Amino acid sequence: MADILLVLLRGVPWTLSVTLGAFCIGVVLGFPLCALRLSNLKLCRWLAAILVLTLRSIPPIVWLFFIFFGIGGGYIALSPFAAAVLGLGLITAAHMSEVYRGAFAAIPQGQYEAAQVLNLSAPQRFFDVMLPQLVRIAIPTSATYAIGLLKDSAVASTIGVGDVSFQAYQMSQQTFQGLEVYSVAALVYLILSVPVALFSRWLSATLKQRIAR
Repeated sequence: MADILLVLLRGVPWTLSVTLGAFCIGVVLGFPLCALRLSNLKLCRWLAAILVLTLRSIPPIVWLFFIFFGIGGGYIALSPFAAAVLGLGLITAAHMSEVYRGAFAAIPQGQYEAAQVLNLSAPQRFFDVMLPQLVRIAIPTSATYAIGLLKDSAVASTIGVGDVSFQAYQMSQQTFQGLEVYSVAALVYLILSVPVALFSRWLSATLKQRIAR
């Protein structure tokens, strides 16, 4: 069992790197996508809605194959890691844009009106009034998605990223101990997920106290 664990731990840095990279891309790109979804221009709303629907509807493994074997195979040289981060990052951006949109909708209308009455500039209204509340509202859903992304990152193994799933597959093929190997792999994913959940609870509670002041 210890030998299995040591082999699987080799894939942990790759799993965390893919997850963190994809999540960071999604968090950043989710904002402009959300802005387009909330735009006053009907065309922008339509284009953003179609893009979000497309990214969310097609399975992640198809996106990874499309980027790595399609785009990376004949147009742009992409490593398996880069293709995995890019593909999962774009999917995450679509999901995060909907998280942000829901968070904006949850902010009471009175907050917008109070900011206007105080004659705050647009940047001040966003960064000082809206953003802290948006972050607090979005954290639980974002953390839940981050845990799901950690598990979904296993699809990166299909294009050659040496993550936990890749190491588990290789070892199960060599030792024919599939039950033991994948049981340990499941335990590794569980252990990796717990800190994310605990951190999100702590951060949400901290922001809630600050806003309440």
